[in-house]
Amino acid sequence: MIDYSKVDFSKILTRYDVKTQVVETPESAAEKMLPDDPLMRAVAECVLFKKVKDIAPAMMAAMGKYAAADVINGGLVPGIDAVGKLYADHVYYLPDMMVAAKVMEVGIKLAEKSMGGARETKADVIMHAAEGDPHDIGKNIAAAMMKAAGYNVIDLGRDVPVTVAVDKVKEIKPLFISGTALMTTTMSAFPAEAKLIKEAGLNIPLMGCGGAVNREYATSYELGIHSDKANHTAPIAQKLLEGYDWKRINEEWDSIVGGA
Repeated sequence: MIDYSKVDFSKILTRYDVKTQVVETPESAAEKMLPDDPLMRAVAECVLFKKVKDIAPAMMAAMGKYAAADVINGGLVPGIDAVGKLYADHVYYLPDMMVAAKVMEVGIKLAEKSMGGARETKADVIMHAAEGDPHDIGKNIAAAMMKAAGYNVIDLGRDVPVTVAVDKVKEIKPLFISGTALMTTTMSAFPAEAKLIKEAGLNIPLMGCGGAVNREYATSYELGIHSDKANHTAPIAQKLLEGYDWKRINEEWDSIVGGA
């Protein structure tokens, strides 16, 4: 009979992948992902720690020193990025995401108000969340950034029917239309929209965005281009203004978004 009395089973049965795993916390995410500048960090922390009552004074203080667009990019965006990381790591859950999104929305509205007044409009762009998709946090961030960059954003909202989006493209003839999808069940709206836009005789790019949409999918149909992050949208738009078509955007995509 084999004698197991001297065997150290801890060497065999220990899950080292679990033992060595670092459990993320909001505090550790803040240290790794939030900006060092105290004004920007205060804004980001409001989003990360869901401080609804504190976001207005934090935004006003930051916009007292920095442009509203910079506060969006340097304060609000790092905050929501950290929230997304905690959600992916199952530290935050849907209620946390919803409250953080509300804080983000308040911050964006304050920034947009600060950007008010006469501003040069570079071009019209249409933005929407795909038919059947209620998620619009990413779209709202990108829309605020595009407004800050001088574009007139026609925001159709969330869960926009394919025909409504295409009809608006026919009416406005924008620089591009972007759609976001957070669910794989809704991203099929984009090739359907692209097909109808093409059938209307228009060569207007359709930018596929959102958590469910990768570059391969967004460029798998005619007119399709891709924005992986909210701050990629403006550099791509600039190239379209310079005369790039959707094919050239895809060919030079890495260099276009590389500095974003």
